[in-house]
Amino acid sequence: MSTSPPLLRNRNFLWFWTGEGVSQLGAQLTNLAIPVLAVSLLGASEWQVGVLGAAQTAAFLIVGLPAGAWIDRMLKRRVMIVADLVRAVVLALIPILWFAGVLDIWHLYVVGAVVGIATVFFDVSYQSYIPVLLPGEQVGSANSKLEATSQIARIGGPGLAGALLVVVSAPVLLLADGVSYLFSAFALWRVRDTEVLSDPKDRQSLPKEIAEGLKFVFGHSLLRRITATTAVSNFFGMLAFTLEAILILRILGLGPAALGIIFGIGSVGGLLGALATPWLTKRIGEGTAVSLSALAMGVGVLALPLSAVFPVVAIPILIVGSFIESFLVLVYNITQVTMRQRLTPPRLLGRMNASIRFVVWGVMPIAALLSGVLGETLGVLPTMWIGTVGTFLASAFVLFSPITGMKTLPTELIASADAETIEQVAEDELEAPKP
Repeated sequence: MSTSPPLLRNRNFLWFWTGEGVSQLGAQLTNLAIPVLAVSLLGASEWQVGVLGAAQTAAFLIVGLPAGAWIDRMLKRRVMIVADLVRAVVLALIPILWFAGVLDIWHLYVVGAVVGIATVFFDVSYQSYIPVLLPGEQVGSANSKLEATSQIARIGGPGLAGALLVVVSAPVLLLADGVSYLFSAFALWRVRDTEVLSDPKDRQSLPKEIAEGLKFVFGHSLLRRITATTAVSNFFGMLAFTLEAILILRILGLGPAALGIIFGIGSVGGLLGALATPWLTKRIGEGTAVSLSALAMGVGVLALPLSAVFPVVAIPILIVGSFIESFLVLVYNITQVTMRQRLTPPRLLGRMNASIRFVVWGVMPIAALLSGVLGETLGVLPTMWIGTVGTFLASAFVLFSPITGMKTLPTELIASADAETIEQVAEDELEAPKP
């Protein structure tokens, strides 16, 4: 029987939870301030906005794959503290350069890239830290509280950012986010844990560990289909959403406050999607929920070009589209991530997640650059229409597969499976998919 105190009386968890909540709120300020700063204050072109989006997400492509293996060799709390301090210092450079009158768009590229790298290391460490900090029976409850806090930050943060931008400039708002990261670092410093470095004797070479994770993901037909749908959807979604700030601020002529309202109300859909997923999967089946949510996610992207076709009702269209997309993304992600966890033995979980992340997030900087090119050559709205069509088509990998119609997604790879069993099941899936 565990002797650990309840979560709400656990000093270490409370410090961790509080720090994470404050930094999540601060991150929402940056998510709105950066595009407003680039488009409204620096007059960024479509190409420059595309480069900025690529810089912010390039870390997923560059370090996303080995990050999991590296972090398994480090003390996770220490990695998170360093990542927070790096983000705080780098973000503070923007208001300093702005008030000095020398801020240029390329400074945002550099800051976005450095913050992106630090975020990859923080996020991978964060996802692996709760089992280190708490006993197994408290992990689920802790994750629920952290996810709920994250969703609340996504709901309130954009609206708060939009309101603040009415009275302060975007660079000042970034300074507030830097302070939130400093607080997060302080909160983590106050946490105490018992983590020790892994024994070097238990490690394999980095290339071998990475290759094993990739082989597992792409050797299993269902994981391969999920990865393909998610990657293609992310690619075309990024193609459209990279230019969202230009659409709202420049083409439609709406202000930062409207941008914050659209983001904030849209995030309510994510919270409701998380709550509705268990009910939906019971009603229509887990596999069908994955396929239909993947298909319908295109509706959220469709709202972007549609708002320009009907500018009189642009704000309601964008709010509804953002709400629907957030709702469906949560339904899709919760269900497919659960399937991935069922299919994967514990020893491969980290590398499975890192391998899939490398693909599905690694396409984002490529899409952002392409968005900038297409925005300059074809125009913002044609680029968004391409993104809309592509997002709908991305669902085909799961829609026309054994996943559709499954009441319960498969669990055949149990925790005790060895390597031979894993390979055999993957081969069986390829040769004779379940109806």
